[in-house]
Amino acid sequence: MHAVIHYGSTEVATDFADALSLAVPLDFDGPQPNAFGLRHATARAVETADFVGDTRRGGAINCEELSLTPHGNGTHTECIGHLTTERIAVSEVLHGGLFLAALVTVRPTPAVAQDPYPAPPPGDRWITRQALSTALEELWPTPAARPPLSGLIVRTLPNDADKLTRTYPVEPSPAYFSADAVDFLVENGIDHLVTDLPSLDRSVDGGALVAHRRFWGMSEASRLAGGGARHHATITELAFIAPTVRDGLYVMNLQVPAFLTDAVPSRPLVYPARLR
Repeated sequence: MHAVIHYGSTEVATDFADALSLAVPLDFDGPQPNAFGLRHATARAVETADFVGDTRRGGAINCEELSLTPHGNGTHTECIGHLTTERIAVSEVLHGGLFLAALVTVRPTPAVAQDPYPAPPPGDRWITRQALSTALEELWPTPAARPPLSGLIVRTLPNDADKLTRTYPVEPSPAYFSADAVDFLVENGIDHLVTDLPSLDRSVDGGALVAHRRFWGMSEASRLAGGGARHHATITELAFIAPTVRDGLYVMNLQVPAFLTDAVPSRPLVYPARLR
């Protein structure tokens, strides 16, 4: 299904029959990714005195009760409600639609002291403003040549299938985003960030969550979604971008269920696109 989409004065062509999923398939009965030491996602058949929801055990149908924690059990999308006392749900801020997004690949580099971060522990690695800027310049040499992106997909190196089932330790921390990198995203109009990392922030940072707060426009230590906050912005973590998916321009459909929670399992679908 070929389509031409208008984003203001920009036209892009895509094929809606050519969807690529960036979500980790979550196997409730097998190996699965895990972060922060949270319990694994599980599934069990509903069972009463005269009913069993498992055809393998003689039941007429399969009917399972699922248990999961989106923040640590696979690909998930979160909103500003992740940090606020106000209960704000992803489905309330993400109203569907198609976004113009770029996919870039970067290699995390050793973290260094950078305001407002103290000196990081030895071995910490992060994604920098320079890495994101360089990756976008490889696609479009100047900001003027860049299409009006509202989404950015960040694939980190090394990138292998181990990410589909990896258990991420709390310490040493997986790679994360520098404050400067997040400022770069906001300055360039990125409202929907997708990454294969388990978090934008260090696993243990004393609750500062600097990268999350800057992306959502929140002040330091605030638990309120003030008037200047970016309520509409979303962060998707623990995605998997296969090596066969090329860096470049995509139309993105960020699919989420209508759960009234701050984070939900999600399936980012992307469609290769080209400027017309």
